[in-house]
Amino acid sequence: MTHYPRRLLAGMSLAIWIGACSAQEAPAAGHASHKYQPTWESIRQHKVPQWFDEAKLGIFIHWGLFSVPAWAPPTGELGKVDFNQWFKNNPYAEWYLNSIKIKGSPSYEHHIKTYGANFDYLDFIPAFNRESQKWNPEDWARLFKEIGARYVVLVTKHHDGFRLWPSRIKNPHRPPDQQGAARDITGELTAAVRGQGLKMGLYYSGGLDWSFEGEPIWTLQDLMARVPQSEAYAQYADAQWRELIERYQPAILWNDISYPKKGDLLHIFADYYNTIPDGVIDNRFGVDFSDFTTPEYAFGEIIQGKKWEATRGLGFSFGYNQVEGPGQVLSAQKLISTFVDIVSKGGNLLLNIGPKADGSIPQIQLDRLHSLGAWLKVNGEAIFGTRPWVRPEGKTADGTGIRFTRKQEAVYAILLGKPKSSQITVESLWAADGTRIEMLGVPGAVNWSQKGRDLALTLPASLPESEAYTLKITPAPWKLVKE
Repeated sequence: MTHYPRRLLAGMSLAIWIGACSAQEAPAAGHASHKYQPTWESIRQHKVPQWFDEAKLGIFIHWGLFSVPAWAPPTGELGKVDFNQWFKNNPYAEWYLNSIKIKGSPSYEHHIKTYGANFDYLDFIPAFNRESQKWNPEDWARLFKEIGARYVVLVTKHHDGFRLWPSRIKNPHRPPDQQGAARDITGELTAAVRGQGLKMGLYYSGGLDWSFEGEPIWTLQDLMARVPQSEAYAQYADAQWRELIERYQPAILWNDISYPKKGDLLHIFADYYNTIPDGVIDNRFGVDFSDFTTPEYAFGEIIQGKKWEATRGLGFSFGYNQVEGPGQVLSAQKLISTFVDIVSKGGNLLLNIGPKADGSIPQIQLDRLHSLGAWLKVNGEAIFGTRPWVRPEGKTADGTGIRFTRKQEAVYAILLGKPKSSQITVESLWAADGTRIEMLGVPGAVNWSQKGRDLALTLPASLPESEAYTLKITPAPWKLVKE
């Protein structure tokens, strides 16, 4: 996984599987009759489907050869580390192949010490194929359903060029036994995810493939310079995207790090929408079109005009990093408050997991997923299917942060933490006479009164333990008091 903020990188912006065909996504109303042409004018008519706007929570999966060494220095989050030092000290474990090519880097030193100077990255293939035989895709799919996710995005090929599906399009730079995984991981997971009623999206690294362009990336300037631009690579990437669409009918095309300029994106996009009208395409193809934007480890403070999806790992890395612990992994409180903040501003959260080589999810990641799922069982009404309100943020008089969402006649005020007292005041909020206020998960109504420009509430004296609490206000406050 890699996409760097726009302020840093201007311009970045088929083994046959029958089950996918029988369980493909149903077309969205209003799109099925439109025939898309391979022109930007036609493609830009595509509208973000309702399912994606309302889904709010997706699960990203980075699993591959990098899951065997599973190591990177826990340097810090993207955007909080000096980019002059980022690549040499890259905390993304999925970048292991690039990192070990930088002599003197922590990953280089670790690799030499652990595996020896003559151990090639592709020598991890037997271990991955052996360990991945233990994986049960149904376990993942049930977990994602249980925690409340609405869609899943699997990394089918990362920058190392190693595939998780049995492609008919062969990599000319790799021998037959080093093309990809022994299992059709993409097909098996797609079937399992759809079997749980979730949408399935696919990630493909179209911009970087280190089997075609293997010089190490040291700087931001190197990043875009390493996008292969040969006719051969453009045809290879085009063919593999077409194969993924043909076989697995993905609900999301999630490309990364731009795309070769000679690629045939107009025909790929048009054919995709004509096949899957309610599919969506991300903004990382390097062209002036997308259904949604994808900020990574950062997002804005205001409600966005265009649909967006924040993505991040639970820790500093997307791929499993064996040295990450509580000091690097989000707490349940931080995870839930971040998620609520994103939803209040109209975004989705694509939350990444990094499984071990055997497909098991590290316990610390499982703990966070279960915490999020438990919170959503009580408070999901204030998340799924909602839209931003007139403002995303507020606070109580004692400084507790609030995020707002709305659905039909209700506004939800989500308190980002346990109130310090049963008596709270929501600043700059005016409710109409007859308004009912209740706390999700707690029976009965909440007593309230208007105190000038603020809304005063008396909460139950004893609240259940939770990372955040939701007040449902019906009808929606009819007056927003300006600061």
